[in-house]
Amino acid sequence: MASTLPQTPDGRYFVVRGRLWRLSNPDLSPATRDALVAELMAARRDVGLQRRAGDADGLRDARARVDVAKRALGERGPVWWTDGTPDFNRRLVKNTPYAAWFDALPSS
Repeated sequence: MASTLPQTPDGRYFVVRGRLWRLSNPDLSPATRDALVAELMAARRDVGLQRRAGDADGLRDARARVDVAKRALGERGPVWWTDGTPDFNRRLVKNTPYAAWFDALPSS
């Protein structure tokens, strides 16, 4: 999904509707990444099932599984890079150091 969306030159974020979203840790092995993505997708499906079933406890548990998978992928929680650069996850691009880069992208 993120490959068709603009990605910051440093490979840390992709952009959707002007907002930065943290990419997965590129240092994860392909097997680990695939397993975590499979768990994330299963947990997201379970969120929908529990919501439709009206099961508040099940919904809470499914959302917790989504969070665990996203943290393991590096998309949430502590950043996976080590140069001390702050995290701009979920921020509007225009309010970050990536603003000039984003403004220079061709419009689609």
